[in-house]
Amino acid sequence: MQFVHKPVLARECIEGLNIKPDGIYVDGTLGGAGHSLLILEKLTGGRLIGFDKDGEALAAAKERLAGYAGKVTYVHKDFKTFTATLDELGVGEVDGVLLDLGVSSYQLDNAERGMSYNAEGPLDMRMDKEQSFTAMDVVNGYGEKQLADVIYEYGEERLSRKIAAAIVKRRVNNPYKTTSELAETVIACYPPKERYKGRSLCKRTFQAIRIEVNGELDGLYDTVVAAARRLKKGGRICVITFHSLEDRIVKRAFAYLYSDCVCPPHQPICTCDKKREIEIITRKPVTASAGELEENKRSASAKLRIAEKL
Repeated sequence: MQFVHKPVLARECIEGLNIKPDGIYVDGTLGGAGHSLLILEKLTGGRLIGFDKDGEALAAAKERLAGYAGKVTYVHKDFKTFTATLDELGVGEVDGVLLDLGVSSYQLDNAERGMSYNAEGPLDMRMDKEQSFTAMDVVNGYGEKQLADVIYEYGEERLSRKIAAAIVKRRVNNPYKTTSELAETVIACYPPKERYKGRSLCKRTFQAIRIEVNGELDGLYDTVVAAARRLKKGGRICVITFHSLEDRIVKRAFAYLYSDCVCPPHQPICTCDKKREIEIITRKPVTASAGELEENKRSASAKLRIAEKL
């Protein structure tokens, strides 16, 4: 299966980055290189550093960006290694950072990756195939309370406890191996009058387990703060989120960076020495236009937040 991923909010991201032809830019989630290609088209003497922990994504990106070989540095790591990796590369401040936190269409549509509730596949869900921990370990290994907590916290699923109990009961004699097996259990937990919705009922549970497997929210706040602090004065950071959990973390990180003081409200004198570090460009997140929604339904949940280093 070919690695294809249509970049979401592409025009808005490129405009938001305010690209300088000779600047240094970081794409923290390279994916199919859709956003990166648009950045490189605007660079003359500049450089792009692209991160992705999915080896298949990196291989596809290298092929797509072959014409820009001298301008791109590929990093087969999670973007959360941002600071340490830039130090290793000898790169100081950068002109822009883009983080597209969504799962690529390739990863979702490739049944062998086990992320889709709409296709039969192994219960995998790993973004980094070199990682040993999979969805099978979560579904078959977590205790009932731990599993319920994951489904509730990362999927915001109201039936989390019922679903966790059903999973634990079924796996005693028949451990889970496929996405279809898990989907059947989730659907059966819903009242009969809702089951006509079919596998769409599985969205929140599958999202929760995928987030747990890949540690998607772990360290996200700290990484956004670190990335913004690595910008040159006037540099921009653009972050695209696809669900409320991510968006709340990014919004909170931007709010902290925007703050002049983080002392307790009752403290009469500021002792924290915190100064405002960014200007928030997007007071409300940017969402997909009607035209983009028509072309790419997966852009419906995308939200873009942009900030500029002071």
